[in-house]
Amino acid sequence: MHNGLSGYHRQNSHIHPYLDQILANWPEEQKNTIYLLINKYGLPNDACMTKITWYLAQTIDYRVPVQSFGAIAQFDGSLYPDRTAGEATAKCDQEAANFMALNLMNDIVTGKQTAEDARRAAVEIEKAFRLHGQYSPYTTGFLFPKQSNTADPDVAVF
Repeated sequence: MHNGLSGYHRQNSHIHPYLDQILANWPEEQKNTIYLLINKYGLPNDACMTKITWYLAQTIDYRVPVQSFGAIAQFDGSLYPDRTAGEATAKCDQEAANFMALNLMNDIVTGKQTAEDARRAAVEIEKAFRLHGQYSPYTTGFLFPKQSNTADPDVAVF
């Protein structure tokens, strides 16, 4: 459901009329959490009376070899390698899920896991942090060194 929340710039003490209406009856602790998330990530992508959702995209410099594109697509459709820009983007609903997807992508690229193994690992890692609040190293940061000079502008053929 699109509520016109994206692109809104705070002009006054209210966040957004629709969000103000939703949050009016929420407990203070939950409201404060929402305000913290808005300050960190901006306005949510979707909102209803019982749920507010952000779809977070995280882009890093990362050279994905051409031969790995198929395996990455097989592993997770929320990963977007960009060969020309030399970037990889994960688009998930939580920052922890983005870290996990990009770390497992790296495992695939480096041959540590197959796409199938990475999918199974993702299920177990997500169950632990979504159901039990248990974070693994895969969900808290990058497990591989930062890359640079990753762009591959290709060669013009005409």
